[in-house]
Amino acid sequence: MRILLVHNSLYYPSHGGGDISNRLLMEALATRGHACRVVARLSTFSEDEHRRFVRDLADRQVELKSSAAGAAVFDHGGVEVHVLTANPNLRGYFTGQIREFSPSVILASTDDPVQLLLETSLRADGPRVVYLVRATLALPFGPDAAFPSELKTRMLRNVDGVVGVSRYVAGYVRRWSGIEAVHVPISLMEPGPFPDLGRFDNEFVTLVNPCAVKGISIFLALAERMPGVQFAAVPTWGTNKQDRAALQAYANIAVLDPVDDIDEILKRTRVLLVPSLWAEARSRIIVEAMLHGVPVIASDVGGIPEAKMGVDYLLPVRPIERYQPNVDEQMVPVAEVPRQDIGPWEEVLRRLVTDRRHYEQISRASRDAAIAYVENLSVVPLESYLEETARAPARPRRFAPVETAAPSPVDKLSPEKRRLLNLRLQRTVATATPSDPWFPTAVWRERTRLRLFCFPSAGGGTSSFRGWSESLPPEVLICPVRLPGRESRLSAPPFRSMETLIAALGKAIEPYLPQPYAFFGHSMGAAIAFELSRHLRRRGGPLPAGLFVSGARAPQFRLGHVPAPEPADEEFLDELRRLEGVPAAILENRELLQVILPALRADTELYRNYVYVEEPPLACPIRAYGGAGDPNVKPEHLAAWGSQTTAGFSLRTFDGGHFFVDSARDEFLRALAGDLGELVSSAS
Repeated sequence: MRILLVHNSLYYPSHGGGDISNRLLMEALATRGHACRVVARLSTFSEDEHRRFVRDLADRQVELKSSAAGAAVFDHGGVEVHVLTANPNLRGYFTGQIREFSPSVILASTDDPVQLLLETSLRADGPRVVYLVRATLALPFGPDAAFPSELKTRMLRNVDGVVGVSRYVAGYVRRWSGIEAVHVPISLMEPGPFPDLGRFDNEFVTLVNPCAVKGISIFLALAERMPGVQFAAVPTWGTNKQDRAALQAYANIAVLDPVDDIDEILKRTRVLLVPSLWAEARSRIIVEAMLHGVPVIASDVGGIPEAKMGVDYLLPVRPIERYQPNVDEQMVPVAEVPRQDIGPWEEVLRRLVTDRRHYEQISRASRDAAIAYVENLSVVPLESYLEETARAPARPRRFAPVETAAPSPVDKLSPEKRRLLNLRLQRTVATATPSDPWFPTAVWRERTRLRLFCFPSAGGGTSSFRGWSESLPPEVLICPVRLPGRESRLSAPPFRSMETLIAALGKAIEPYLPQPYAFFGHSMGAAIAFELSRHLRRRGGPLPAGLFVSGARAPQFRLGHVPAPEPADEEFLDELRRLEGVPAAILENRELLQVILPALRADTELYRNYVYVEEPPLACPIRAYGGAGDPNVKPEHLAAWGSQTTAGFSLRTFDGGHFFVDSARDEFLRALAGDLGELVSSAS
């Protein structure tokens, strides 16, 4: 076979688990006599990056074959590798390689979450396309998906085969998309021998990549409870300054530099900790440690149980469910880490570091299980699957026209930043209704007496209301709207007119109207809540029990409104900088701005072109809130909301500017809780 891998990240030198696995996979196929070629890329393109990469190859004794067309071409392990270094037209280059190489099979994978190169593969005549799934986060369906998209799911239905990195991943694909997926080994190991490095007297209990999602909170708690044990941390992509400071505060924690050869870390490791607080697709480092006889204590999440191969210890954790709207200097979202039960972790670790006999039992069991696994680990099952797929009749391709649109800004992010952005956009799914993308938390609970539907300011999402339920009456169910163009609906086009948005919202909210409800909206969200109330009245539906408006002028100030011209990008950013509360971490990061600006621009266009039309006042009470220092929304603008109701009005102001809901959060939520309490009492 002629096999072409499209690898939308750095294939070699390999450091990440997925990159290493793809490299070893292609080299194993080349060893089996197949002609193998890879098209990969650097995270950024420039002549300087090209020169740096070429020097790096020379340092590794890799001979460069060509550097034409902004790409470095070389052979490694029998595979011809093309790495784009100064040519940003990855799709064009890949298309040329398909014509030149004439592959019988193209391998694509989840390292290309926006499917830029998958679509190119599928549009090629002749080759079969097999999709490798190494992360559920990058899939366009199911509860783990950061960017759910029916269109991209339909694109995936065109592939000739899907292979999951674990049974967990393959099962996820089948369950949430209905696409047939198989699990055969695609995470191969380096060839042995594998020296036995696990020693009871080794220096450290080790954690690689100490950060929130990898369980640094458990690691630090164990170091504090066990001061006589030496711990080691190996910072990589997720470790921020705060993590490093926390590590350095402990005399019994050594911070080690990362290395290319993991054996250098493992030979100093007594026990490896893998206390991940998010669902891993699998875990390469677990298998590597066990191969060398190093006992592993890991969390029981995602595909980790498969990596542990039945050897103790798998321990429970409370996974991360929520993230703050800001990121740290590593571009990692700031996680709200649930309190963990350290007891089982401490008990197991104490036994392993004090009971030599037990340690050696676990070490032997780990090594025996891993060696037995690796001895039977082969590329042959995948080879057979690819050969069978290549012989099968070609599948008809069905493409939606919208799929040929310009690529998403997400594709411009580096692989690590795409993964971190995925993580940032994940949301709690335990209480979500998968069939309702608009109101994912609106499931009525036993104690619920009132739903509060919440509408954010321009560019905002459900995260704007995170943590509110802890300060509001327990009978009130917080139901933030998830508008298209943000969070898990990032791939859906945002609305650009108030009329079309209100029509869509009216249809989406209809199933929830039989139970008591109220509306809250901040800034643009206040206008949406107001117009949605009037829309429901025109349709004969029940009105909200109350309308809560915040940081917004009364709508009559837009009577006869003439929209201003659309500002240029820099003017638009200047406007955002003048608004108190817009995170500097977002405004100063051009890559992240490329992702969020489309929704933000669409929202501001929607609000800028909104024109008020007179109708009778609403027969529901209105409560208005504002910031005393808001330069654009004055007390008289807020007071004018009183003329829009016949059922009672009140106004409260708080210290702060336009985003007083954040700067004066506690005081504001106490006031909102009191007003909601009155509604709940009257509804009971």
